[in-house]
Amino acid sequence: MPLQVNIHDAKTHFSKLLEQVSTGKEVIIAKAGKPVARLVPITKQPDKRTPGSAKGKITIAPDFNAPLPELILETFEK
Repeated sequence: MPLQVNIHDAKTHFSKLLEQVSTGKEVIIAKAGKPVARLVPITKQPDKRTPGSAKGKITIAPDFNAPLPELILETFEK
């Protein structure tokens, strides 16, 4: 369960709250008891994409662009 603090306490103890967030905890900042913001740890960003890295791992059926069967089209049109 995340820790909830009011805005005044968040301003007063911001450094301590950031320490908790850096350990993986979540902190909710509230105004008059109602949550207005959430402090969460930054997650590792995925590595940059390398064009062509999936070459040979994906296949596309020859009929990929073929019209859908009538029964399926009717389902979409409902």
